[in-house]
Amino acid sequence: MAVTNAASMTISEMREFASFTPAEQRYIRRSLDIGLGRQDAFKLWARTADENAAIRSQYVAYQDLKVLRSSIPAESSFECVEGFIGKLTRVAAFDLAQDRIESFSAFRFLYERLIGADARPWLPSAFCAASALPQIKPSRRKLLLQSLSEAAATAPGWSDRAPSFYPEYIDREAA
Repeated sequence: MAVTNAASMTISEMREFASFTPAEQRYIRRSLDIGLGRQDAFKLWARTADENAAIRSQYVAYQDLKVLRSSIPAESSFECVEGFIGKLTRVAAFDLAQDRIESFSAFRFLYERLIGADARPWLPSAFCAASALPQIKPSRRKLLLQSLSEAAATAPGWSDRAPSFYPEYIDREAA
């Protein structure tokens, strides 16, 4: 039964990923390659000089991920919140400013893989904070903030189950 549940959750994660726009899917795969050190992102994802520069900037922005993974505060504690949520908001703002992530669900999907399942309770706060920053265009700010459902914003609890599906780059020829 446990295998069936795990397979069902993986399929659910795959369906969720498939519901994202092609730009979101591409950005999530690229971000996972950079944030998890899976592949050479320059080799796989840089099609232009602008993308090469964006990938370089993303490597710099993602340097805080290791610290974030090891410093997730307890939900009931206010200790370490400032350092954690500040760094998380800065990294999230970088990603949202790239204009590739269009919704909270895509943001959550990416960040629960970049940082881990224990970060889930903190993601709505970081998303709202990053979306509301003046660096995000006002029209985009509105769309991002409206994508956060009331259920996600007021969830009484979050699953601590680790994600099982991590989308990867697939060469067109291999597909």
